[in-house]
Amino acid sequence: MSRQPVPEVALEAARPPLVSTETRNGLRKDSAELEAVPIEPVSKDEPIVTRRELWSYYLYYNGDNGVGPNGYSMTLFQSLATAAGYDPVRGPGSSCSGDGSSGQCVLPWGGGHKAVSSIVLVANGVSFAIMTLIFTTIGSAADYGSFGRWLLFTITVICWGAQFASVSLTSPDRWGVAMALYMIGFISYGATLVFYAAIFPRLARNTKHARDLREKYERGEVPAEEYEVEESMEKNRISNISTMHSNIGYIFTLALNLSLLLPLKTHPKVNNYVIVFTNGYWVLTGIWWFIFQQPRPGPSLPKGEHYLTVGWKQIWIAFKQYKKLPYTFVYLVAFFLLADGLNTTGTLVSICQNDKFSFSFLQNTYLGLAQAVTSTASTLGFWYIQRYWKISTKKMASFVVTNVVTIMIPLWGMIGIWTTKLGFHNVWEFWAYNVVFGLFQAPYYAFSQTMMAELTPPGFDNMFFGLFGLSNRASSMIGPNVIQAIIDNTGDNWKGFPFLFALCTAASLVIWFGVDVTSGRRDAVLWAEKNRAYAETGMLVSEEDSAHSMKKD
Repeated sequence: MSRQPVPEVALEAARPPLVSTETRNGLRKDSAELEAVPIEPVSKDEPIVTRRELWSYYLYYNGDNGVGPNGYSMTLFQSLATAAGYDPVRGPGSSCSGDGSSGQCVLPWGGGHKAVSSIVLVANGVSFAIMTLIFTTIGSAADYGSFGRWLLFTITVICWGAQFASVSLTSPDRWGVAMALYMIGFISYGATLVFYAAIFPRLARNTKHARDLREKYERGEVPAEEYEVEESMEKNRISNISTMHSNIGYIFTLALNLSLLLPLKTHPKVNNYVIVFTNGYWVLTGIWWFIFQQPRPGPSLPKGEHYLTVGWKQIWIAFKQYKKLPYTFVYLVAFFLLADGLNTTGTLVSICQNDKFSFSFLQNTYLGLAQAVTSTASTLGFWYIQRYWKISTKKMASFVVTNVVTIMIPLWGMIGIWTTKLGFHNVWEFWAYNVVFGLFQAPYYAFSQTMMAELTPPGFDNMFFGLFGLSNRASSMIGPNVIQAIIDNTGDNWKGFPFLFALCTAASLVIWFGVDVTSGRRDAVLWAEKNRAYAETGMLVSEEDSAHSMKKD
C-alpha cells in the first residue's frame, strides 16, 4: 500500500518522553533503566477506517481463498496431463491408469520425456520465479501515489480472466494450455495475497480503536508498555479476522460447488463449470474493496525515478539496512526457507492426493471442506487464546505451529519411502492431513503476517512486504526444482520429503531462537522515523550524515 510523509507535528507527538544516557540498537534508556517505546508515525490526515471499508477488505479475502487457482486448477491441469501421458514401462500409447500400469506417468518433454509430477512442480517453480520478478520490479513502487491500489486491481482481474478461461479445457490434448492458464492464475493469485497483505498494516494503524489508543498514549493516559501490547493486539485482530473470512469463504465456496458436483458428477464439463462458479463467487465478494477503499495515496515518485526501476533500488536499499534491522532480516531469510518447505510440501502432498483420488473434484471438495472447517475454528480459537492470555505473536506463530506441525508433515511423508502402510498412501491419511493442516497451518499464516507487520518500518509497508512476498510466495523456486529432479531420477514422489523435512526444521529453529520481535519492532519504528524524508528525496539517512548533523548542531 502507499505511504505518506508524516507531518512534523505528528512526529513530535510520537516521540517517547524518556531521554537516554545509554544506547542499545538505537534505543535509549534513562538513568532509571526505563526503556522508551517509540510508536509508529501515522499521518493524522489519513482517513479513519470505516466499517464498510473494513468489511469490504475482509470480503475480498473471503473470495480470494485459493479454492480455484490454488486447488481446482492444479487438479484439472494434472488430470489432463495424466490423460495425455503414457506409462514409461509399457511405452508410448499406453495408459497411465490402465490395468497393469506401473504407477508412473510421463509426457514428451524437451526431446525426451518427463514425469507428470515433475512437470507440475516445474510449473510451480517457474511461477514462483515470475512472482519474484513481479515483487522485485514493481512491489516497492506500490508505496507511491495510487499505484498500489491499481496494481492489486490489475492482478486481480488477470487472475479472474485466467480462471474464467478454464472453461475451454475439455480434452487431454489441451494440457499445455491448462498448464499456461494454471501458471497465470497461480502467479496472479500469489501476487494478490502479497499486495493484499501489504494493505493491512496501514489499515490497522488507522482503525478508530488504534487512533484512540494512540491519542491516549500521547496524552500520557496509557503507559508505553500497555500501548505497545494493545497496538500489537489490534494488528492481530485484523489479521486473524481477515484469515477467518478467507476460511469462511473457503467453506462456503466448497459447499456451493457441491450443488454442481453432485447432480452433474457424470457430466464431462462439470470440473470446468466448477472453476467458473468458484471464480464468480470471488468476483462477487472481491469487487467491493475496489469500490469502498478510501484513498490513502503515497507521495509522488521521486524525481528521476520510474515505476519499473524504483523497486530494484528500494530492495537494494532495504537489503543494505540489515545491520540496522537485524531481526527483520533474520526473519525474512528464515521465513524464505520455511515458506519454501511449506509451499512445496503442500504441492507434493496435493500431487499424491490427486493420484490417490483419481483427480476427483468431488473428493477434493470433501477434503477441502474438512480443512476449511477446522481452519476457521482454529483461527478463532488461537486468536481467543492469544487475546485472553496476551501471548506474543512470536510464541503463537513459532512454538505451536512452526516447531511442531510444520516439521511433522514432511516427516510423516518420509515414512512412505519405506512402507505403504503409512506415509500418505492411504485415504485416511489425506483426511488426517487436511484436518491437521486446518487446525495448525491456517492460524500460522495469520500470525506470520502479523509478525512481519511488527518488524516492518511503518510507512515502508510495500518495500518490506515485497521482500516478505519473496520469502512467502516467491521463495519456492528452490523446493520444486530440487523435488522435481529427485522424482525424475527416482520415479518416486515420496523421495522428495526428506529434503523438505530438513528445510522446515532448519527454518523453524532460526525463527524461534534468532528473532526478537520486541527489539525488532522498536528498531523498525526508529528506522522509519529517521528516514521519513526518503519519500521526497529518495535518499536514506546514513550514520555518517547523522553524526555530521549532530556535530554541526
